[in-house]
Amino acid sequence: MFRFLMAVVLALLWSVSGASNSPDPHRILVFGDSLSAAHGIAGDAGWVSLLEQRLDERDAPWRVRNASVGGETTAGGRTRLPALLEEFQPDLVILELGGNDGLRGLSLRAMRENLEAMVDASESAGAKVLLAGIQIPPNYGPVYTERFAAVFADLAVERELAFVPFLLEGIALEPEMMLEDGIHPSADAQARILQNIWDELEALVERVEQPHNGG
Repeated sequence: MFRFLMAVVLALLWSVSGASNSPDPHRILVFGDSLSAAHGIAGDAGWVSLLEQRLDERDAPWRVRNASVGGETTAGGRTRLPALLEEFQPDLVILELGGNDGLRGLSLRAMRENLEAMVDASESAGAKVLLAGIQIPPNYGPVYTERFAAVFADLAVERELAFVPFLLEGIALEPEMMLEDGIHPSADAQARILQNIWDELEALVERVEQPHNGG
């Protein structure tokens, strides 16, 4: 009986020790709108879920938090982000906001200020930022649509951010990859969205995984 109890105690100690020695996961916060919230499709079919699956294949552990909200503007995101950064403490932030500002014809100056404030907050919290740009339909007029796209590109250059110029590249003009509303991508498009993101994200992931970064 004594030997049995000792074996149980040693097993428990070993399991606790093993758990304490396991590395903390690196963290990615996906902070976007309905394009990242799997609008109109099953949640596990969205590109963020596909990203989780891809990261699960890596040697280093990763945790992904999808804090995307349908209809979110940059002003709303600017308000929400600080608490999420404090609670989740991400290593990387994928910032995918602005589309709803454009569709509503909101001030591009305010959008730029909000996006930069979120970059500032993320970097101050120790996270690297990947900025995902979006484009709006041409019926808003060439001047507004061009200036809208330039907000993302200019911010990425000035702040030296990893940058995806158009989240829906290779998707938006393909009817079979869009839902009937013509705005949101279908389930078939999610793997392409992930690839558009991954082309820029992979280098950041590898940088975070380097031992000298300390997780």
